Amino acid sequence: MSSTSKQITASALPAGLLADIEQAGYFPLLVADVVAAAVGTESIDSHLVHSETTIDNETVRRHVTVFALTASRLILAHADDHAPGPDSPVQHLGMVATATSETVPLSCVRGVMLGRVVTDPERYVEGSFGREVTLTISWGAVSRVDLLPANCADPSCDADHGYEGTITGDDVTIRVSADADGDANLQQAQVFSTALSAAIGR
Repeated sequence: MSSTSKQITASALPAGLLADIEQAGYFPLLVADVVAAAVGTESIDSHLVHSETTIDNETVRRHVTVFALTASRLILAHADDHAPGPDSPVQHLGMVATATSETVPLSCVRGVMLGRVVTDPERYVEGSFGREVTLTISWGAVSRVDLLPANCADPSCDADHGYEGTITGDDVTIRVSADADGDANLQQAQVFSTALSAAIGR
């Protein structure tokens, strides 16, 4: 095995990232290998692991998304499971896992938005930032268009003024709650978003 191939195995990932992938508990060996292959020989400056459970037609499914930040790239790895299609050669095996990775140059990241939900703001404690955050990262691959009927300032006008709207980058959005995901995951989401915001600002 060459020295290069040794560097891209899961064992080369930071211990903290490996621990978070293991804690997520969703095919950790597969997820770690996918992340390591996408990262390659670069060092990881910050990371975030987010797991989510959904119910689809009475089937409970889990998903995990891993964000890894290097000096030049944002790497996303996602894994979920699903039933194979009717023509799949592995249909008899039951559920299968799909793992994908995407690499985005930091120069292409257009924005990082972090929304916070703060309960009882009158008693807000400095530095606490609330109990829930929503992280949205956009780099232009996916955009959301919001349209509304246009109107004018004349309240008696009933003419058709067409539509007006906004185009918003919305490539990936995750919600992290201290109550559902734990305080450590909430804090890590804030640390990661701060690191990514600083990286694209350089």
